[in-house]
Amino acid sequence: MLGIIINPKSGKKAFRAQRLYLWKLLKARREPFIYRVTKYENHAIELGRELVEEKGCTEILVLGGDGTISEVINGIMRADLTPEQRAKIKFGIMPRGTGNDFARHWGLTKDFKRSLDIFFAGKTKPLDVGCVTYWRNNIEHHRYFVNSLGFGFDPLVCRMANELKYYIGSHHVNYFFALFGGLAKYKSQHMRLDVEGKTVLEGRLFVAAVSNGSYVGGGMRLNPQADPSDGLLHAIFLTPPTLRQIAQAVSKLFNGKLQELPFVHAVVTDDMLVHTKQHQSFEADGIVMDISGPCKVNCMKHALQMIVPEYCL
Repeated sequence: MLGIIINPKSGKKAFRAQRLYLWKLLKARREPFIYRVTKYENHAIELGRELVEEKGCTEILVLGGDGTISEVINGIMRADLTPEQRAKIKFGIMPRGTGNDFARHWGLTKDFKRSLDIFFAGKTKPLDVGCVTYWRNNIEHHRYFVNSLGFGFDPLVCRMANELKYYIGSHHVNYFFALFGGLAKYKSQHMRLDVEGKTVLEGRLFVAAVSNGSYVGGGMRLNPQADPSDGLLHAIFLTPPTLRQIAQAVSKLFNGKLQELPFVHAVVTDDMLVHTKQHQSFEADGIVMDISGPCKVNCMKHALQMIVPEYCL
């Protein structure tokens, strides 16, 4: 059974044409499907869980942006399924958001006809899913991410980028404007990073950016080697930079050469522990969560099957 989740607020201008083309394809294929439309924040979590747990859908198509994709992933991962059952679920996307960073990794664009043709071709590749275990009010919680995770400066930028939507609309440059606005506002916080039981970094850190996919923030390549199928998370950590270092970093955000700078520390692992001395936030796929540490971050290898273009196999 095919389950379809649609966020009508993403990519509003082309929604009618996209929907009609999808219904045309489904009619021609004559296969059963269920579709749901999101109505409020986090609704896609509920819908993703419903479709795989209650309706028995083994294929999920998401029409939306990075936030919608992340919510659906959280719904699937929270469903009452065995790991073996979940690993057989096929997950595909038709990008309709602002940044579309996860789609960008797979070479998917807003060419909705091509995205749907790829989905119905059904070529799959194992997909890793990241998991953050954190505490709020002394209660343990889990948040899943499929593309990126950020501590420190990163959550502030995401908050500011979301606020900009109310003033200038949804544009991929929102993140870039927020980046410069956040530089004047953010104060570095103390963090400690443990990998495989050993402390690898401790002190005041400016940003910790963990990647499953290779793009963030509307096309920035902070961890260009990140691969959502390799069973590993790629991360960079920056100590508080000087103005000169900031200028050096900005010029390398999009070309994948940020890690060449001496003040950028890179880590590749499937499991890490982030300690903080005070309450703070993290962002998972652009969605900001307030927490108290420590945070355990791990990679759930080959948790799902991703429907991808043939050249990605």
